[in-house]
Amino acid sequence: MPAKGDHVSRRADVAAAVWRVLASRGFDGLTLRAVATEMGASTGLLTHYFQNKRDLVRYAHEIAAERTDTHPLLEADEPGLAALRVALVNVLPLTQEAAAMSRVWVSFWDAALGDESLREAQRARYERWRGRLQACVEAAQARGELTRETPAADVAVEAAAVAHGLVVQALFDPDRLPADRQLALLDNFLSGLTSRR
Repeated sequence: MPAKGDHVSRRADVAAAVWRVLASRGFDGLTLRAVATEMGASTGLLTHYFQNKRDLVRYAHEIAAERTDTHPLLEADEPGLAALRVALVNVLPLTQEAAAMSRVWVSFWDAALGDESLREAQRARYERWRGRLQACVEAAQARGELTRETPAADVAVEAAAVAHGLVVQALFDPDRLPADRQLALLDNFLSGLTSRR
């Protein structure tokens, strides 16, 4: 029987291979065979961890969530509009690493739509993200940077939609939407919010 340390080490190898497959092929290309090939192992080895593709996809979601949640983020110098900008910048695919993470999440949306528990997990993630954006908007309203005419929750939904719209477009057309262009478009959006005052 392998030592516990061997099992933990092997599980880490599996997680790393799953992430590499996700980053290069998305959830649609995530199979036991693809992960095994990435590891240079047999699919039989992976059956010790996953009974089927659904188990593998759920595990991949856990890995994606963990990597996203532990990824270092930019921090704002002050609350309000500056914090809202930073929160939105943090989701844009401005670097190769961020683009890989974005590809993983965009490919996951399809898997989540077809699986109730994954769909619920994604809905909850969005709710938490919009909540953080809403707190930034409320602070900006309290500071007089944004009008209170539009409810903060609505502005948060709009901001999330703009950011994820930029994510998808930048993934499909990176030459047209390099990092500086993404930031310029985001700043145009934020400028439009302030002009509503």
